[in-house]
Amino acid sequence: MFIIRKDSDTLRLDDSGTNQWAVSVETTLHQQLKRLYAVDESDCEVSVDGFRIDAVSEGQLFEIQCASLSAIRGKIRRLVESYDVVVAKPLFARKLIVKRSRKGGRVESKRYSPLRQTFHDIAVDLVHFVDVFPHPRLTLEVLLVEVEETRLPPLRHRWTRKKYRVQDRQLLSVGERLLLRSAADLRVLLPDDLPEPFTTADIASGANIPRWKAQKLSYCLRKTGAVVTDGKSGNAILYRIPTTERKAA
Repeated sequence: MFIIRKDSDTLRLDDSGTNQWAVSVETTLHQQLKRLYAVDESDCEVSVDGFRIDAVSEGQLFEIQCASLSAIRGKIRRLVESYDVVVAKPLFARKLIVKRSRKGGRVESKRYSPLRQTFHDIAVDLVHFVDVFPHPRLTLEVLLVEVEETRLPPLRHRWTRKKYRVQDRQLLSVGERLLLRSAADLRVLLPDDLPEPFTTADIASGANIPRWKAQKLSYCLRKTGAVVTDGKSGNAILYRIPTTERKAA
């Protein structure tokens, strides 16, 4: 059991004089996702052991991470020492792009992005999180969501390669969810009917994803022990599922 405390979004210092957190601008998407996990408003933005937690429900801590998982790596590593933690990671299965001339200005265009994320895209982020996941007290929940992204022209006084800046993102719907609790759970991302052993080219072909993304997935699988290496075929590394786990399955 733990004690939670509601705090305002101000800069605070712990006993050592270090920053507990700083004020941050929250997107509408982040706010909406928090309410999926919190029973009521008082369960959002609470303090646990000096960390600001997005939501608390039924003894579990929930962190919504729309940005890179690497940004919360140290925080989650500390929290799982004492608490059950769920990290919710949204992936944009569909994105409606709304362009405005300026903040609060007229809508210039609306279109759906041709880029659609799938569960395989979690591997792109997970490569920076495999030193924390898996853990017995950690669950990674991947959500496929549809969002509306409002874009504005870039600020004139700032140099940027992008031709826009994102003003906000809003949640339109939540689709499929994938719960990852163990290294073995990651193998659900592997295509069926893989040869034994297999290469990243086999993964890319079977899952219909780019080779570079299959390489990131294989890295995550290998680092977590979900697969092991089994020599090489030319320049390609061979992988296989550990024999003991295959027999158990």
